[in-house]
Amino acid sequence: MSSFCHPSAVVDDGAQIGDDTRIWHFTHVSAGSVIGERCTIGQNVFVGNRARIGSGVKVQNNVSIYDDIIIEDDVFCGPSAVFTNVINPRARIERKSEYLQTRVCKGATIGANATIICGVTLGEFAFIGAGAVVTEDVPAFALMVGVPARQIGWMSAFGERLSLPLNGTDETVCPHDQSRYSLERGVVTRHPR
Repeated sequence: MSSFCHPSAVVDDGAQIGDDTRIWHFTHVSAGSVIGERCTIGQNVFVGNRARIGSGVKVQNNVSIYDDIIIEDDVFCGPSAVFTNVINPRARIERKSEYLQTRVCKGATIGANATIICGVTLGEFAFIGAGAVVTEDVPAFALMVGVPARQIGWMSAFGERLSLPLNGTDETVCPHDQSRYSLERGVVTRHPR
């Protein structure tokens, strides 16, 4: 199997693109970037030289994935989601040596128009609501909304809200796949069936 690139896309020599990945209109994939298998890279997306994108990732239109951003497998980036790479940018001051690594862990969702400030990690299956501004690390399975983003709950790997409190000790079962989720000391753990 091979990948598909729309004729209007620019894929620089040296970019690594996995099988069955689709790259759509007006997208630019830089020379050193790596994109896994079975990805969909939407219209008007930029992928930087040191960006890494896993397999099964969906990047919707108008997203820029700059250097030192790592997106693990099965992540969803909604339309016009924003990543930054420098904490204190100035047009006249070169700060490429100060880029901070941002990691989006497996299965996470980033809603439309959400902003992810550089240097944070979004935990596995975290869910960032549309328009949220994430300024700190996000725990696995956390549901985050607002500006700045705050946690309002927990999400299953299936993508639905779990009936767990924010704190304490508790457990619940996902009705879709019967996985058990346990909460202890602010950490949710999934126990697949």
